[in-house]
Amino acid sequence: MTTDIQDQVWLITGASTGFGRTLAEAVLARGGRVVATARDVGAVKDLAEREPARVLAVRLDVTDQASVRAAVDTAIAGFGQVDVLVNNAGHGLIGALEELSEDQIRAVMATNVFGAMAVTRAVLPHMRARRQGCLVQMSSVGGVVGNPGHAIYATSKFALEGMSEALAGEVAPFGIRVVIVEPGPFRTEFAGRSMTFAESIDDYRDTPAGALRARFRDQDGRQPNDPAKAAAIIVDVAGDDRAPLRLPLGPEAVGRIREKLQRQLAELDQWESTVVDTRY
Repeated sequence: MTTDIQDQVWLITGASTGFGRTLAEAVLARGGRVVATARDVGAVKDLAEREPARVLAVRLDVTDQASVRAAVDTAIAGFGQVDVLVNNAGHGLIGALEELSEDQIRAVMATNVFGAMAVTRAVLPHMRARRQGCLVQMSSVGGVVGNPGHAIYATSKFALEGMSEALAGEVAPFGIRVVIVEPGPFRTEFAGRSMTFAESIDDYRDTPAGALRARFRDQDGRQPNDPAKAAAIIVDVAGDDRAPLRLPLGPEAVGRIREKLQRQLAELDQWESTVVDTRY
């Protein structure tokens, strides 16, 4: 399946690196147009210089409401529409919940949750007026399975998924679709320079949280999955009216999500006779 996206406009947050950059390249290769945004607009200017008729390089800090409004206004003024919004901007933070500082917690939530909400809310009036559009929310397998040592990242992605699931029902009457993307380990900068680590507490060193800290340090540049293949799937699915609400990417994501859901269903069956006995 190869979806025709000729002249579609994709607004991509966090387009300077990782999935954001790879998606921008994929959209351009298919003949689409891209509003490539980043906090440092210089990091996406090369795209606009290479394809000046089909790329707008726009500064966007998703944690700044004025910046969000200005970026969306620039996109509409420049291209007249936004067909697909990709909420990709985000970052991870490794550490057990007790190890995290208040500032670190708030920074992750400000970008991964409130930033995605702000950009979504800014784009929705335009999509609703046109009665069409697609919202691609870049979540993670960590938005379904909460890893010890990744508590605040899981919190942010679980929140993004809950918001997006409700949103899908809200905007479906207007012809707007929502796709929640749940990648497993892909060879982007996520586990490297995009990852931050909380100050460690020695007691957690030999626990699952400590093991995750070590595993992330070791996997950078060795992840088994190709982001270009993921981007091609996302581009196709975003243009498909049959698109699922949730789109796991990679065999690790599919396997871990299936295992979680099967375990959850088994627990539900095991405890059903106890927990349903609640009537007056």
